[in-house]
Amino acid sequence: MKLILPVLLVLFVTACAGLKTPPPLTPKAPADTPSVSSSQTFTPAPPTATVTPAPPNAASFPDSTLYKWTQVASGFDSPVDIQFPDDSSGRMFVLEQVGRIRVVENGQLLETPFLDITGRVGSTGNEQGLLGLAFHPNFKDNPYFYINYTDNNGDTVIARFQAAGNTADPNSEKILLQVDQPFANHNGGEMIFGPDGYLYLGLGDGGSQGDPNGNGQNKDVLLAKILRIDVDRGDPYAIPNDNPFVNGGGRPEVWAYGLRNPWRFSFDRATGDLYIADVGQDTWEEINVAAPNAPGLNFGWNYYEGSHRYAGQPPAGISITMPVAEYSHAEGGCAVTGGYVYRGAMPEWQGIYLYGDFCSGKVWGLIRSQGGWQSQILFETGFNITSFGQDPSGEIYLADRGGAIYRLGK
Repeated sequence: MKLILPVLLVLFVTACAGLKTPPPLTPKAPADTPSVSSSQTFTPAPPTATVTPAPPNAASFPDSTLYKWTQVASGFDSPVDIQFPDDSSGRMFVLEQVGRIRVVENGQLLETPFLDITGRVGSTGNEQGLLGLAFHPNFKDNPYFYINYTDNNGDTVIARFQAAGNTADPNSEKILLQVDQPFANHNGGEMIFGPDGYLYLGLGDGGSQGDPNGNGQNKDVLLAKILRIDVDRGDPYAIPNDNPFVNGGGRPEVWAYGLRNPWRFSFDRATGDLYIADVGQDTWEEINVAAPNAPGLNFGWNYYEGSHRYAGQPPAGISITMPVAEYSHAEGGCAVTGGYVYRGAMPEWQGIYLYGDFCSGKVWGLIRSQGGWQSQILFETGFNITSFGQDPSGEIYLADRGGAIYRLGK
């Protein structure tokens, strides 16, 4: 591991920063191949949206020197996601990029993986592998969980598995969606259930650099999008009847578009706002925010990188949602990692969205005030931050690619 990790680190930086040399792969013709057909689309009554009440938001940033990131678990092989089922078990689940899900219970890393599908997961590319995990909202009574991974052909697979205690049956896989990936980078990977009970999926633009296939602004493909599907109806899923293109004009699964590589997004559990971190090309990293029930937003790629013009001329009358925060590579860093709005027990952190950078290890806070959005560097951790996590009580964690998980506290 000591010999392999430095090579992986270089590959990660190259892929995320969008260097001018594309990956040495032969491009495939872009083709989105979801498993659902239009005949399976129907219009059930949507689940009732719920949010968790929270104390008032902090008016300003706390003195971050009074807080620290404390290690709570270690021994992972390239951890890339942290998830907690809302089942009162207190367990933390950590994704290892090679294709394993590990369990931390009562502060101890269990020896036996929860799930090991390394034989199905292609992780030779630095942005490939097992990338996302979401537990069913009613996991305690309905023990399904969903994963996002790249297969041995390098293509995206969205699949459902069934759990039994601290293990899951690898033979219980049901593939919901498959999407061809033309290059090895920009696979996205996020998946999360929204307050409406639907599953949201993040896919990058297909890779290389500069969006050569024009996927960002093409609503008829699934790449460069956030998708929204109903996994409790249909086979293998249904389309929510209020998706923006359910009646035409784009793929019915699409919820938002114009994204380069949304590497982690999350809902504020108190407001329902959706925070999206989108990895930039050569210069700018960005954070976007979508209000609840705001379908069909266009976040601008590849007309814009952040709030800065990148390529082409947007058509007259097009509506683009600009980021609420951004930082340049000149400030240090290379690839943004999205986090969560803090909703834990420390009132001074209430309502502050935390996000970081993979290369620099910096962690920013983002807060909304009457004067608009404010962003500030709060920590310089030195970690290679691959993901953040939020437990059922609202506390925040982060993953260091070196193999450890940390929690914010005093």
